[in-house]
Amino acid sequence: MKPDPQILGRKWLESKNVRTTKQRLVLAAMLVGDGKDRHVTAESLFEAVSNAEESVSLATIYNTLRLFCEAELLNEITIEGNTSYFDTRTDQHPHFYWEDKRELTDAPTETLRFDSIPKPPKGTEISRIDVVLRLRNT
Repeated sequence: MKPDPQILGRKWLESKNVRTTKQRLVLAAMLVGDGKDRHVTAESLFEAVSNAEESVSLATIYNTLRLFCEAELLNEITIEGNTSYFDTRTDQHPHFYWEDKRELTDAPTETLRFDSIPKPPKGTEISRIDVVLRLRNT
């Protein structure tokens, strides 16, 4: 039996004590309801919601994605300064950005190595390192 996307979405929200609302449940079910990792933009999520004949405004989607990031349910990866992708996989891992398709996917981690990284300024700490490898067809 296939898991119910609404139940998975509710559990996902409750795992970080995010208050459930109808719109948050709709978005959570779309993001994690099938158990697969996703990289979405607010616009692609809006299109998916619209295709599912649900009613959530684009502004609400932006606000909810930000809330999910603050709750550490999602990671935000910014590409080209103005496009944000929201990743349901929250562990540290690299990404491929496919320039021709404007798509973000997970990249393998086994060969990624850092010999050293810059020391952060006094009074700060590194919260995360985002590695995005940009790809184009040759």
